[in-house]
Amino acid sequence: MKRLQPKATTWVLLMLCLMYFITYVDRVNISTAAGQFKSELGLSNTQLGFIFSAFAYPYVLFQFIGGWVSDRFGAKRTLIACAFIWAVATTLTGFAGGFATLVAARLLLGLGEGATFPASTSAMASWVRKDKRGMAQGITHSSARLGNAVAPMLVLAIMTAFDWRFSFYLLGALSFGWLVLWYVTYTEKPADHPRITADEINSLPPPTVRPVEMPGTWARLYRRLLPVSGVYFCYNWILWLMLDWMPLYFMHSFHLNIKKAVIFTSGVFVAGVFGDLVGGLISDKLLRRTGNLKLARSYLVAFCMTLTGLSLIPVVLIHDPMYSLIFLAAAMFFNEMNIGPMWAIPMDVAYDRSGTASGIMSGTGFTAAIVSPVVAGYLIDRLGNWNVTFLLSIAVMACGVLMTFLMKPDAPFVARLKQAAPSPELPGRDAVFPLVDKN
Repeated sequence: MKRLQPKATTWVLLMLCLMYFITYVDRVNISTAAGQFKSELGLSNTQLGFIFSAFAYPYVLFQFIGGWVSDRFGAKRTLIACAFIWAVATTLTGFAGGFATLVAARLLLGLGEGATFPASTSAMASWVRKDKRGMAQGITHSSARLGNAVAPMLVLAIMTAFDWRFSFYLLGALSFGWLVLWYVTYTEKPADHPRITADEINSLPPPTVRPVEMPGTWARLYRRLLPVSGVYFCYNWILWLMLDWMPLYFMHSFHLNIKKAVIFTSGVFVAGVFGDLVGGLISDKLLRRTGNLKLARSYLVAFCMTLTGLSLIPVVLIHDPMYSLIFLAAAMFFNEMNIGPMWAIPMDVAYDRSGTASGIMSGTGFTAAIVSPVVAGYLIDRLGNWNVTFLLSIAVMACGVLMTFLMKPDAPFVARLKQAAPSPELPGRDAVFPLVDKN
């Protein structure tokens, strides 16, 4: 009997899902472990905020660099290098002995994981059909949220059986395992994959000739994506507030023990898994039915951000752990619905520069991961409660809603190129996806 095997395109998507899962477990395991090492290492909330946000400094920089590198050298080599660095950083975190060494390990982790999402978007641009882009981004990011949901319970179980350090050793080994699997199974060009079918190749976008750009192209693309980046900043503000502070929020605000706080935190993150899936599916369905990219991307994001802000209001007004869980989970669900349409926009706007475009969006927007945890830690230390932190987050969401109306996913970017003839075997990019320069 012939063995049932996933299609080549499905396998690539599964590999990316696994990467998203691992990288988000790597990122947020420290917030659960903080419940144990905070007292052991004598750290304040403000110091924890700096430890949490240290990851974001190199991460932001390498979003920009990594996006360009993945377009220039390919997703395979880029992600191999990234996986090696983040695996080493995760392992070294387990050897940290204080504030400085924890910050150093988080900086290295940010360097390794900075290029991962732009590089995976570059891979998806070649391996995913245009009308499935929102769904693909939703599925991969739902795997990240699954990592968020699993990490607290996984890390708690490891800490109970061993200690907080061992959780980082184990996750480092898992990261090295993914690196080997990616090296063995991924091919840069879909046509080179040994198991790909003719039907799959015909359904995918055609290969493109690497553009030879005139000076100023990168700056024009950055300006073109500035509203998208601003909206993504607002999304990340809420996300990283929750990723870094949820376990401690439930412990300190409601005096829960670490086990109950972890269960409540996981409940919030599970809602994000479904939000990613639903947002991507709705975005693609709207696009197929209406052909309107503005509706399927911008207006959907505005709707979801509005509901995110509204969901946080009861958290401020009602001081009860169960109600806080319900409404924080709702906020996480609606905030994560933004992911599918948001990450599809760089592919819509700049298909043949999707790595660079997504790096611009994510790198600029991810600066919220630097600011949000530190601001939260400072406000908690100064005021002793979370209300002002959540009220500020509601205001950030309102700004995000306004900026969605400045996004133009239906206006593809066209660079000013030096003369470069397309491959004689394949049609040029413009023959398949006509572009109009509206910059």
